[in-house]
Amino acid sequence: MRRFLPANGEDMMKALEIDVFLCRSDNFGVLLHDPVSGATAAIDAPEEGPILQALDGHGWKLTHIFTTHHHQDHVEANLALKDRFQCEIHGPYDEAVAIPGLDRSQADGDEFEFAGRRVQVISTPGHTAGHICYYLPDDGLLFAADTLFAMGCGRLFERPAADMWHSFQKLMVLPDDTKVYFGHEYTLSNARFALTVDPDNAALRDRAERVEKARQANEFTIPTTIALEKQTNPYMRVADAGIRKHLGLEGASDADVFAEIRTRKDNF
Repeated sequence: MRRFLPANGEDMMKALEIDVFLCRSDNFGVLLHDPVSGATAAIDAPEEGPILQALDGHGWKLTHIFTTHHHQDHVEANLALKDRFQCEIHGPYDEAVAIPGLDRSQADGDEFEFAGRRVQVISTPGHTAGHICYYLPDDGLLFAADTLFAMGCGRLFERPAADMWHSFQKLMVLPDDTKVYFGHEYTLSNARFALTVDPDNAALRDRAERVEKARQANEFTIPTTIALEKQTNPYMRVADAGIRKHLGLEGASDADVFAEIRTRKDNF
């Protein structure tokens, strides 16, 4: 299946169009298209074939790749797509040497334009040392890749939990109605785990039931919103008294609660 929808925007006639589809086994391919200029960006490049199929289906030409981090399942098709389309590849400054075909490196706080729209770069180390997210404030869009998932966070490969918690704090201050596009369809597993650390959360229980039904119907669970994650994502709810009591960490720091939840997820 795939999901195609307009993004937010004051003028819906000129809203960005977003196509979401599966790559590999559980990676999301995401294309962001401006119907006025024709500019089209891929959020990462997990696999060439599905991306080409999506582009061909719409008659779009790839102009940009926004790379979030260096893992192979996010950069595999960079060079093949660049060779075919001569697209411009953006990627994290702190991982520049590991991003195939990189044209422009982006650091925390950098801003550039895509189709006349502002794109702000948010450094979110944790999953990898240099992971970045792309935020389009005028369209209310966040492309969070493997930092923030629906009811989850990325596995910590290169930085400690305290760094990921700091990254989460950056995302939590974004407007509640920000739509969040993440990198993998992990939502069902995340929901089942979240219930083990936040069992008294009625909003979480309701969401988990909806996710179970959606996945049984082979429906995607993307996008989410910042507001929904604040209500149901245990990694954003580390200050909640019920979670702290359940974990036996009433007096712990927020970073320590975050770390404990991540450790439990690793062993789930």
